Amino acid sequence: MKAMIGMLLCCIAAGQTTAQAPTSTSTPPASSSQMVTIPAGTKIPLSLKQAISTRTAREGDPVYAETAFPFVIDDRIVIPAGTYIQGKIMRVQRGGHVKGRAELLIHFTSMIFPSGYTLLLGGSIENTPGADKSSIKDSEGTIREDSDAGRKASDTAGGATTGAVIGGIVGGAKGVGIGAGAGGVAGLAVAMLSRGADVKLDPGTSIEMDIQRDVSVDMSRAKQDSATRQ
Repeated sequence: MKAMIGMLLCCIAAGQTTAQAPTSTSTPPASSSQMVTIPAGTKIPLSLKQAISTRTAREGDPVYAETAFPFVIDDRIVIPAGTYIQGKIMRVQRGGHVKGRAELLIHFTSMIFPSGYTLLLGGSIENTPGADKSSIKDSEGTIREDSDAGRKASDTAGGATTGAVIGGIVGGAKGVGIGAGAGGVAGLAVAMLSRGADVKLDPGTSIEMDIQRDVSVDMSRAKQDSATRQ
């Protein structure tokens, strides 16, 4: 009897051990041959997907861009053309009435491959070759509108010329001087009341993204599925 009870207890214990054995459901880690690292400092050409202007933009607004050309490492396409790059506007400053130029700071935060594979990203704007009248101000990638001091000076000079012509018609030689002075003051007032030019980036503008930290890409997940985005 004791032997039978012992055998029964052993069978019950074995059944419990079998039932509690964990089943692995985790995704196996990618092999080292499937992992590729994009080093910090890499420059990626992008095409902007929407219009952005410091006149209407707000901090926190999303920014959408797309890779314009395949990025290759060791004869392998790591980032295919058409990969989506998402970011957001970090700072906006409009041009001042008297001084201060318009500025725009954008940071890129994620990269979405055509397969749907998504990676977190740290990126800034390195260059804006497709944007007229703007340049990069600092290492953060702040886009700054070029100075429009020449335009304001031209407005002032134009006002003086117009005033001189009117003054000459009304009061002869003496009126020329008076008219020029009055016109110059009026032109200066108009220039001071108007804001500086805004930073404007049109859809399709070519920009260059600088990757700020190493990014590891699992190539097995980055490969495009034929049934995915067309």
